[in-house]
Amino acid sequence: MDWLKYEKDVQTQGFLHICGVDEAGRGPLAGPVCAAAVILPSNTIIDGVNDSKKLSEKKREALFDVITETALTYCVAFGTVDEIEEYNILNATMLTMKRAVEGLKLSADYALIDGNRLPLLDIDAKAIVKGDATSMSIAAASILAKVSRDRLMLEMAKKYPQYSFEKHKGYGTKVHIEALKEYGPCPIHRKSFLKKILSK
Repeated sequence: MDWLKYEKDVQTQGFLHICGVDEAGRGPLAGPVCAAAVILPSNTIIDGVNDSKKLSEKKREALFDVITETALTYCVAFGTVDEIEEYNILNATMLTMKRAVEGLKLSADYALIDGNRLPLLDIDAKAIVKGDATSMSIAAASILAKVSRDRLMLEMAKKYPQYSFEKHKGYGTKVHIEALKEYGPCPIHRKSFLKKILSK
C-alpha cells in the first residue's frame, strides 16, 4: 500500500504544506474530544505508523515522540465537555479539528481530514473515509490525538478516582457504567450521553 498516495496527489496540484487531521474521543461518555493536525516533511514515511486503534498503547506512546520530532509542525486541540453538550459531538469535533489546523505554527495550504465531513477551513481540504489507515499524515495525526487524550484522561483518573478512567479513558465499559450508577456523573461526564444509561 502507498501510504503517501493522497499526499502525492495533492502535491501534484501544487500544494506544499499538507496537514493530516484526525480526532480521538467522539464516543466516550466522559472527557473532551481531541483533534490533531500534523505536517510531515515531504515524502516521509514513519516506520510503524498506522491507524492508532490498531496499535498498542506502548507503541502509540513511542510513535508519539517520533512523530513530534519528525513533523515540520503539529498542533493538538481539545473540544470541551461544555462545547460537546452545547453544539453536539459532531459539531464540537469539527470545531476542534479547525482549532488544530489553525494552531499550526507553519500554516497548511491543504488538509487531509479523516472521515466523511470537512470542518470549516480557510484552505482546501479533502475528507477521506478510513484516512487513518491509508494516509501517513492522517495516521500520524490519529496517534497524536489518541495519545494526547489518553494522557489527559489519566490526569482525570487522579481527580475522579471512583470512575477508573485510567482503565477505559471514559468509554462506556461495564466498570464505567457501574461506577456511574453508583456515584452519578462528575463534571467531565457528557450528560447528553448518559440519559439512556442512567434511566435504566
